[in-house]
Amino acid sequence: MEEQKKIASDSQEQMTNAQRILGALKKHRKEFMKSLPIAFVLSCLYVVGLPDYYTAQVTLVPESGGEMSSIASLASSFGISLGGGGKGEDAITPTLYPDFMSSVAFTTSLFDIKVQKDSDNRVMTYYEYLEYEQKSPWWSKAIESVTSIFGSKKQERKKMGKVNPFRLTPEQNSMVNTINSKIKCDAGKRSDLIVIKVTDQDPLVVATIADSVKERLQGALTEYRTKKARHDLKYIESLYKEAKEKYEKSCVLYADFTDSNQGIMLESVRLKQTKLENDMQLYYNNYNAISTQLLAAKAKVQEKTPAFTTLQDATVPLGNAGPMRKRIVLLFLLFVFLCHSAWILYRENELKLLLGLEKKKK
Repeated sequence: MEEQKKIASDSQEQMTNAQRILGALKKHRKEFMKSLPIAFVLSCLYVVGLPDYYTAQVTLVPESGGEMSSIASLASSFGISLGGGGKGEDAITPTLYPDFMSSVAFTTSLFDIKVQKDSDNRVMTYYEYLEYEQKSPWWSKAIESVTSIFGSKKQERKKMGKVNPFRLTPEQNSMVNTINSKIKCDAGKRSDLIVIKVTDQDPLVVATIADSVKERLQGALTEYRTKKARHDLKYIESLYKEAKEKYEKSCVLYADFTDSNQGIMLESVRLKQTKLENDMQLYYNNYNAISTQLLAAKAKVQEKTPAFTTLQDATVPLGNAGPMRKRIVLLFLLFVFLCHSAWILYRENELKLLLGLEKKKK
């Protein structure tokens, strides 16, 4: 019985508090008729100045290299072992792709990508586009126009210049940060899906960059994974060329000596001929062995080359992805309404009531 009375008392008190709060707000409702229209106009001025942006997305699935390729299988039919090739040999796993893409070396490699705006036919580098073709809010332009009055000269367009990832200029370092904020890579922890998402102010540029980043990522990973195999292949190719030249030279020497000593039965001639024949056979065996190693090295490069399946290619977006102007205006109006309400309740000494801090009167 006492608990029911207590619950009824609390509910009555809450209703009374709500009535007091509403009464205080109604008392100053004319103030809302001033603050909310002003907030609406200011928020509209703000969102109108925000430039549109677009997004393009590419989805990849890196294929595992556990199975041998057809060339590796062909090499194995000759009794050539290409090694285990376990997963532990690859240091850059799909979960590290975002870190790999945000590295300075990879980001600076995107500077020279050729792009073209959807509105004109001019071709420029991605660096030039971000440096000179980005739209800014009207208040930024107003600030620049004011500061330019006190400046000496307008800045002229400068070429990108040589890029040294080891020592970037302040402008290049700023551009690296800008690109990293526009290009995001998400590697799923539960699946092997790699999602590359690009955000920019032009629909054609955003699709071009998304496709180019996919190609650059595949190329960089291929170069990384096949680096040792390609180095071994280059060394074996030099040995193969040398062995082939020696074998062909020995064949010519043996043939010339045999042709010039036809019908001569001297023991010294037969010994010389036998020696040349043995040398030729030795060079042939060496040439044949290196040929087998060359086939294995080529198969190793093919086996190490990663394969990617593209689930979703980049396409030019038909509509902008933002900014969400209506949502920004509504949130701004809600924020002003709450702040103004809190100020009114503070003036009416009802703010503690709203926060539930007022103690019950005895």
